[in-house]
Amino acid sequence: MKSIRYYRTKKTILYLLKGLIIILLCIVFVTPFIVMISTSFRTNSDAFTKPVTLFPRIWTLKNFPEAMKVIPYWRYMGNTLFITILSIAGNLISTPMVAYSLAKIKWRGSSVIAGLLMATMMIPYSVTMIPLYRVYAALHLTNTYVPLILPTFFGSAYFIIIMRQFMAGISDSLLEAAKIDGANELQRYTGIVLPLCKPAMTTVAIYAFMNAWSDYLAPMIYITKTEKLTLSLGLQQFMGEYSTDWARLMAAALIFVVPVVVFYIIFQRNFVQGVSTSGLKA
Repeated sequence: MKSIRYYRTKKTILYLLKGLIIILLCIVFVTPFIVMISTSFRTNSDAFTKPVTLFPRIWTLKNFPEAMKVIPYWRYMGNTLFITILSIAGNLISTPMVAYSLAKIKWRGSSVIAGLLMATMMIPYSVTMIPLYRVYAALHLTNTYVPLILPTFFGSAYFIIIMRQFMAGISDSLLEAAKIDGANELQRYTGIVLPLCKPAMTTVAIYAFMNAWSDYLAPMIYITKTEKLTLSLGLQQFMGEYSTDWARLMAAALIFVVPVVVFYIIFQRNFVQGVSTSGLKA
C-alpha cells in the first residue's frame, strides 16, 4: 500500500515538475513577443519611463500609420512577398522531384547522394557566403532578386530529407499496382505520391515561407538599392546613429510578424503531421 502511494506521489511530483518547466520555457519564449506588442501601443516616451510596466500607461494606435510613413512600407512588403512567393514555388517544384528520385527510384548511387545531401547541412552559410557572392557578382546579378530566388528552384537539403523520409513511408505496392496498370513514372509521381505528400509539402512550404519572409543576411549581402530592400532590411531604418524610434519600430515589426503567425495557424495541423510522419523533430 505504501509503495503504491509512494509511486503515485512520485508520479504527481514529476508531472508537476514537467508542467513547471514547460510554463517557464513558454514564458521565456513568449516574453519578447509580449514586449513587442506592448511597446507598439506605447508612446516613445512611455517606452523608456520607469518603472517599466507590462501594459502601456497611455494606449495609442498612431504608431502603426506613422511607421508606414517613415519608410516605404508597402513597397518593401511587395518586394518581400515577391521573393517569398517565388521561393515557396521553387521549393515545392524541385524538392518533391529530388526526394522522389532518392526514395522511390532505384538507381546506383542514390544512397551516396542522400548522404552527401545530409552532409551539406553541416556546412554553415558563412562558409559559402563569399564564394556565392563572387559568383553572382561576376554574373552581374547583384542588386537583383535572382540570388535570393534561384537557389530555391534547386531545392534545399533539409527540405529534400524531410520529403524523402515521408515518401519512404509510402507503400511500394501502390506504385507497383499503378505500374501494372500501365502508369509511367511521371503518372505515378503526380497521381499517387504527390497527393499523399500534402502534409510534408505543407511543412516545406511553411519553412520556405519563414526562411524567405524573415531572411535578413542574404538580402543585406546582395541588395543595396533602397527601392529593392525587403521588409526585414527596411525595419533597420528606424534605428538611427544616436537614437531608435522603438515605438514605431515595434509597430512595424508587429505587422511584419503577423503574416507568419497566421500562415502557421492555418496550416498547423498539416505541418505537425508532416514533421512527425517524416521522422524528424521540429
